[in-house]
Amino acid sequence: MPREYQYPFELRHLVYFREVARQLHFRKAAESLAVAQPALSRCIAQLETALGVDLLNRTRRKVELTSAGRALLERIEPLLRALAAVPGDIQALAGGQIGHVRVAFTGLAMATVLPGILRDFNRRYPGIRVELNESPTSAQLESLKTGEIACGFFHPDAAPPPGLTMKVLLREKNGVLLPADHALAKAKSIRLRDLANTPFVMFPRSHNPGFYDRVLAAFQQAGVTPRIADEVWPRANAIGLVCAGLGATFMCPSEARQLPEEVAFRPLSGPAPESRLVLGWSKSAAPDPALSAFLVVAGAATA
Repeated sequence: MPREYQYPFELRHLVYFREVARQLHFRKAAESLAVAQPALSRCIAQLETALGVDLLNRTRRKVELTSAGRALLERIEPLLRALAAVPGDIQALAGGQIGHVRVAFTGLAMATVLPGILRDFNRRYPGIRVELNESPTSAQLESLKTGEIACGFFHPDAAPPPGLTMKVLLREKNGVLLPADHALAKAKSIRLRDLANTPFVMFPRSHNPGFYDRVLAAFQQAGVTPRIADEVWPRANAIGLVCAGLGATFMCPSEARQLPEEVAFRPLSGPAPESRLVLGWSKSAAPDPALSAFLVVAGAATA
C-alpha cells in the first residue's frame, strides 16, 4: 500500500473515540457501540499512542476531553459524516439523481429552446448541477473533442463533425432585425435586395462558418453585395448595435419574441439564410448518468 494511505490507526478507532467523546462515559459508549468496555478502552489507548497525545482525562467520577481531544473531534466529525453519506451518494450518482453536467450554448439556444429545457431538467433532477458556458460553435466543437464540455447547443455545417452525435432542435429561415427608425421597419415583408444600402452587423466567420457562408450565399442569390459594418460576439452585442442604429442583423422568428422598442423584426421574402440549432455530444464519451438524463429531457422538450 502506498505510504500516503498508511495510518497508525484504523477507522474504528475514530468511530469509537467519537462515541466516547459524545457520551463522556465509557460504559454508555460501549453499550451504544455494542462492544465490550475493555475493548473500547484498549482502542482509545491505541489511538492515543498512535497520535502521541492524550485525548481524554479520566477519573473515577468523569471523563473529559483534552484540548487535543476536542481538536480531533472537530476534525473527524465532518469526515465521518461524509463517509456515512458515500453509499447513498454513489447510488444516487449511478442513478442519475446527483452530479453535474457541463453545457455550452449560443445566443440562439438561450433565446429559444434552452430556458425551457433547463426549467424542466431542474424540476426533474434538482440534484444535478448544470454548468453553463456561452461560446461560439467553433469553440464548442473543440471543447467536445477534448471533453471539456459534455454537450453543446451550436450551429453545425452541413455534415456533422466526426465523432459527434447531433439532434436537430431548430431550423428556421431568418428575418432581419432593423433599427426602429429604418425606412423599412414597418414593412410587412422585405427582400435582401431592398437592403442593398443598409450596413449589417455580423460575427467573425471563424465562430460559425456554416451560417456565415449561408448569409453570403443568400446575398449572392439576391444579387446584392453585403455591406458588413462590424463583426461582434456574443449575439447580444449585435442586437445592441442595431438598437444604436449602426446597422441591421439577421435573426430567426423564434428568437424575435421579446425585443427592445428600439428595433423591429421583419421577415424576409426570397433568398434568406437558414439558422440551424443542434444539440451535440461525443459518441466516444464514457457513459455519464447526469448527461444521459440531460439528453433525455432535451430530447423530450424538442420532440
